[in-house]
Amino acid sequence: MAKTKESPLPPSAPSPPSAAEETMPWLEEMPPKKIVAELDRYIVGQEAAKKAVAIAVRNRWRRAQAPEEIRDEIMPNNIIMIGPTGVGKTEIARRLARLAGAPFLKVEASKFTEVGYVGRDVESMVRELVDVSINMVRSEREDEVYPTAEQRAEERLLDLLLPPLPQPPSAAASSAAPGTTETPGQRPLFVVSSKGDVESKLPEAETEANERRRRTREKLRAQLKDGQLEERDVEIEVQQQSFPMLEMMQPPQGMEGPDINFGEMIQELIPKKKKRRTVHLHEARRILIDEELKKLVDMDDVVNEALDRVENHGVIFIDEIDKITGQRGQSTGPDVSREGVQRDLLPIVEGSTVQTRYGYVRTDHILFIAAGAFHIAKPSDLIPELQGRFPIRVELSSLTEADFVRIMTEPENALTKQYAALCASDGATLEFTADGVKEIARIAAKVNERMENIGARRLHTVLTTLLEDVLFELPDYPTKHIVFDGPAVRERLLRIVEDEDLRKYIL
Repeated sequence: MAKTKESPLPPSAPSPPSAAEETMPWLEEMPPKKIVAELDRYIVGQEAAKKAVAIAVRNRWRRAQAPEEIRDEIMPNNIIMIGPTGVGKTEIARRLARLAGAPFLKVEASKFTEVGYVGRDVESMVRELVDVSINMVRSEREDEVYPTAEQRAEERLLDLLLPPLPQPPSAAASSAAPGTTETPGQRPLFVVSSKGDVESKLPEAETEANERRRRTREKLRAQLKDGQLEERDVEIEVQQQSFPMLEMMQPPQGMEGPDINFGEMIQELIPKKKKRRTVHLHEARRILIDEELKKLVDMDDVVNEALDRVENHGVIFIDEIDKITGQRGQSTGPDVSREGVQRDLLPIVEGSTVQTRYGYVRTDHILFIAAGAFHIAKPSDLIPELQGRFPIRVELSSLTEADFVRIMTEPENALTKQYAALCASDGATLEFTADGVKEIARIAAKVNERMENIGARRLHTVLTTLLEDVLFELPDYPTKHIVFDGPAVRERLLRIVEDEDLRKYIL
């Protein structure tokens, strides 16, 4: 099994793997301290949640090293993260998805409904995870054979630019018909060696033409590599991707059948139609590389590897699980399907076999991480069986003013750095002083106290309001060096923060 983390490539637009990118080990292979260190680059605080996630992820690798007779008995420690909105629950999932290297899927629990109601059934999350895994493994296989596909596509492009010469009639064909007479010009030449071996020899004119054609082809190859022919038009033959009528036969999202897709079956039966298109050479290269990758990648091997990864390394993050939690015993009103969704979710989490169009998938060893704010409901309002399937509970703490300061300065994707990059696109320099950052944090914390506490998301609203005029007038701004210190931040936001009505609508 390949143990490197690769970025998924869409099959329709392949791109070569970057040599500069250093391959990273799977997240499972990292020690827990290093997993936490990776999460620390983007998420401030919440050490307990990071620690629990790091242990659970590392345990996947430890299970793989365990003796075979006990390996199937080691069950994943599913986690439920509890905390108010905007404290980092979803961000932990996003970062895990980018670092994992294993199949990872994030779903919203509120999108699922009980079987019998219109909507998505919970088994669809496993089918989606399989699709993610298929794309991941296929992209890794494509990366391995990409140089070969690129070379083949280059030869096909050269054939388009310089079509091959028509084949001369063979000696066998000319001598096959009895009674035919051959003219001296058509008669093939043969050379007999001293050992008695007979070899055919091309006429000198044909040899010279082939040599001239070879030199022309090499010149075109050099121009192709130098990028001198990118805008030249070439005519290629492409296969039609789909049929409009078959698109209408697809089942609605969430209502797909487990293992039968009639649209795909009919597409396999209908003869493949091809049409000729005139495109720029760079577009033709993309299409031809795509075709060559499909020929080189063995999809049966991809499917087998992908299903194995799902069963042994898959991670499903169920967000907003509190939205399907209600007071037990209530069976009327709009919340009628909430407990039903929990009952449907239970066999998936505890381990069952789900049918997908690629085969059966066992969910026994998939790691489930759930998260919810639990403002109204409590974790104890979940049905007892489902509570038992999430034995690890982690509470995330609310963010303080000091945390806001760290969020705006420490992470690699800090909001202040993001806005500085946006301003740099217009040739301006944006700078936040230390007291300016503290003032923004103070205002965000104050607004969270007086109104709904939305955590770090409040920083988005405060910074957007603060920089609205600057970003609007930036192309014609008088100075290209913009500095926000404490007094400048207070001056711009004082009227909104002090005005109760304005604050409700703007911040």
